[in-house]
Amino acid sequence: MSRSVRLVPAVAAATLVLALTACDDEGVPDTSGAQARDASGAPGVGDPYFPKAGNGGYDVSHYGLTLAYTPDGNRLTGTAVVTARATEDLAAFDLDLAGMKVEEVTVGGDPAEFRRDGQELIVRPPGALSDGETFEVRVRYSGSPRTITDPDGSKEGWLRTADGALALGEPTGSMAWFPGNHHPSDKASYDIAVTVPKGLTAVSNGELRSAKTADDGRTTFAWHTAEPMASYVATVAIGRYTVTRSTVPRSTGTATGSGSAAKGGLPVYVAVDPSQVTASRKVLARLPEVMEWAEYNFGPYPFSSTGAIVDRPEDVEYALETQNRPVYPGAPDTATLVHETAHQWFGDSVTPKSWQDMWLNESLATYAEWLWTEDEGGATAEETFTELYDHGEDEYEDLWAFPPANPTSAAHISDTPVYQRGAMVIHRIRQTVGDDTFYDIVQGWAAAHRHGSAATDDFTAYVEKQAPDEDFDEIWADWLYGEGKPARP
Repeated sequence: MSRSVRLVPAVAAATLVLALTACDDEGVPDTSGAQARDASGAPGVGDPYFPKAGNGGYDVSHYGLTLAYTPDGNRLTGTAVVTARATEDLAAFDLDLAGMKVEEVTVGGDPAEFRRDGQELIVRPPGALSDGETFEVRVRYSGSPRTITDPDGSKEGWLRTADGALALGEPTGSMAWFPGNHHPSDKASYDIAVTVPKGLTAVSNGELRSAKTADDGRTTFAWHTAEPMASYVATVAIGRYTVTRSTVPRSTGTATGSGSAAKGGLPVYVAVDPSQVTASRKVLARLPEVMEWAEYNFGPYPFSSTGAIVDRPEDVEYALETQNRPVYPGAPDTATLVHETAHQWFGDSVTPKSWQDMWLNESLATYAEWLWTEDEGGATAEETFTELYDHGEDEYEDLWAFPPANPTSAAHISDTPVYQRGAMVIHRIRQTVGDDTFYDIVQGWAAAHRHGSAATDDFTAYVEKQAPDEDFDEIWADWLYGEGKPARP
């Protein structure tokens, strides 16, 4: 993210039959009566900053989302098919969904009982699911999706734009437009089909499989994301975009798609609001160059397509590393393009296990900016580090407010220490091990946790394993976890 201001073989699902009752999002119980929630998955994974995010008791492997949106009236209808595996015996389980009217829930193709409790959609199959059992839950819903205000005041969820809408999810906004296990520790593949009125385009993650126009002029855009994706980097962008499709060369080891996408170069899909086309043209033309540079430094690109979504600055306040094609608030500068591209390795492929681990995303993406500047003949990373240490408070008064691995609250997980002081931690590792080992660490980390989720402890252990003769205690104690400004290295 760049703020402008400031995952066993499948077991057949049991046949489940139960009465069905619709309800709203105000926690009104179903008329068949709430049953005791014994053997239920936890309503949240206990994230240190967002304890209600995600759910216990199951892992999602795939989301199939069929959506239709009408900007006039901000009307969204959706059917979400969630394929998951129980990780314990379950008499009930939760999905995260904020707002919207749930009209029907089925499990294994048969009606299931459900009720609402805040952001929790509580589903009770008629018979318990067994540990290890694969099941499919289908949720049909509709309404006006919400814009969610983060603890830091920024907006996410479903953002209405001048000509459509933009769905952004970091950290919890995706629950505004589809039900799921909305925590970065649970990643899945996606199929997202969006039907929009005549003249509008719907852009999402992965590869565009089809765009079919019906007799009424409405077009359905079907997108497929094969590689695991955290829900917070899923997106839908609806509007009148100028679309450019091309390819860039694939490096050895780059993830390949299927069908035509696997032939030739890596597909590039760029959607730009018409008002931003001229201003964006020059910097977006550098995307192939940035991709080549990033692969050289970080290893093979982990996904089967790339690109960008550029909307109007008044429609979105920040850039976000939405998987395959980041979102930008107007024409990005080159540093932001580098930052969000680097996130495809660090954040999207290697995803934080909890929101406390967000510094792993932002420090490496910020450090990518330092490396780019260095390689472009500007200030070296050492010079950037020194300037930040000596005078960083002049630009970032909160630089030393808290350690990057321990933000003081959910409102501060996107603050300066996570980005800039986090990048300083990365540079201290480079200072300690030298360039050859440093780049081995960066590329090895991206490869070792490709398409997975990782925690800070995983990272520090990995670094120590790759450089067993070095002492990192001071870096971890003072720079990563220590309060205040560390002593000069």
